[in-house]
This record gives sequence, structure tokens and C-alpha cells, in this order.
Amino acid sequence: MTKKILVVDDDEEILEAIQIALEMEGYAVKTSVNGDCFQHLNGDLPDLILLDILLTGEDGRDLCQQLKRREDTRHIPVILCSAHFSGDLITYLSGASTFLPKPFEVDELLTTIARYTTPAQAFASAPADTAALSETAREE
Repeated sequence: MTKKILVVDDDEEILEAIQIALEMEGYAVKTSVNGDCFQHLNGDLPDLILLDILLTGEDGRDLCQQLKRREDTRHIPVILCSAHFSGDLITYLSGASTFLPKPFEVDELLTTIARYTTPAQAFASAPADTAALSETAREE
């Protein structure tokens, strides 16, 4: 079954590059330049959301928290991405699954997405990610 990925970033060139890379790997990709797309998430939910933290006029951390409060979307893994220096702490506090620092290599993106879209790997990696984020939160 084809996994569906929603990518939200206000940089259209980044969106296009990510979409091409993910589609070449067999993912079905939808993109958005803002968080308005979350108001229209209904029955056909994505399997994963790649969400930029610093969106024009919006904050990806707040959007992630809103998604995690909704009964119908709280189960969807959210990967926050940004060049922000304290991304791990932000990810931990927002309820996201993990953080991907920008700039990132395509291989790193694909590996991270595969970790959360492959059922056996997603469950196996979740405790390690939580522990790593907790350690980062304590250090900062």
C-alpha cells in the first residue's frame, strides 16, 4: 500500500525537491505552503506529516500541538524540520515524533520517513527517540 506524506513548508523550491525525492521512492505526496491544509484533513489522512517549524505567519510547533490534540490526527507521526538551533527540545515540547535539522541530505530524509512509515520500525524506534529528546531537554 502506498504511504501518503503531507509536506508543509513555505519555501516552494524545498517543497518541489522533497516531493520529487519522495515520489521517486514510491510515496504519494501532497504539499502545502501553509497550515491551512490541516483544516481540510478529513477521511483521507496522511501516514506522515513533514512540517517546517518556521512558516510565514504560522508556527509549526503550534500546528503540531493542534494536530496532537485532535482525536483523528494524534496518531499521525509528525517530523518537524528547521534550521532552528534547539529543534530537539522544540520537537519534544510540541509532541512531534522527531526533528530533522535543515539543511538535510535526501538519504537522511528518506531514512527518517521510512522509520515512521514502516510499522515494525516505527514501534521499535519510538522509545529511543523519546529518550534522546528527553536527554536533550534536560541538557538545555
